[in-house]
Amino acid sequence: MNQAYLILGGNIGNRLENLERTRKLIAEQAGAVVKASGIFVTAPWGNTEQPDFYNQALLVETELSAPALLEQLLSIEAAAGRIRDERKWAERTMDIDILFYNNDIISIPKLSIPHPHIAARRFVLAPLAAIAPDYIHPVLNKSIATLLSECSDTSAVKLLEPIPGNARG
Repeated sequence: MNQAYLILGGNIGNRLENLERTRKLIAEQAGAVVKASGIFVTAPWGNTEQPDFYNQALLVETELSAPALLEQLLSIEAAAGRIRDERKWAERTMDIDILFYNNDIISIPKLSIPHPHIAARRFVLAPLAAIAPDYIHPVLNKSIATLLSECSDTSAVKLLEPIPGNARG
C-alpha cells in the first residue's frame, strides 16, 4: 500500500462543502483517508486579489501508482467544479496537489514529487505539520515542522476547525 500526502484547497463556492465532498470522493475513488488536518483559512498566494482559501492536508493510503493517483485526483477536481484555464493562481472551487508519495522522488511530465514548492508555502506547511510534523522531506532532509519554522512566507494561515477524531488538528 502506498502513502500519499495531499493538500486540498479552494476559495469559491461553499468552501467547507467542497472540502467535505472532495474528501469523500478521494476515499471512494483514490484510497482510504487515514489522517485529515483541521481546515485552515489561508490568504491567497501569488494572486492576492481574491477570496481566502480553505486548505486541508490528507494522508491517503492508495493502491494507485503516483501517475494514476494524479489522474484520479484531476478527475475528482473536475467533479468538484474545477475549471482549469491558463490563469496561474486563479480562484477555484478545488485544487488537489500530491505533496509526497511514499518517500519517492518523481520527475516526469505533469508530475513532480515531492511537490517543488512545499517549503515556500505556509498554506501547505501548516496543515501538513498538523498531521505529519515529523515526516522528513526526502530531498531537503528536514521535518515538516522544521520547514514550517523556517518558512519565509508570512501569509496569514489560521485553523478554522479541527476534524473530530484526530489527535492533531
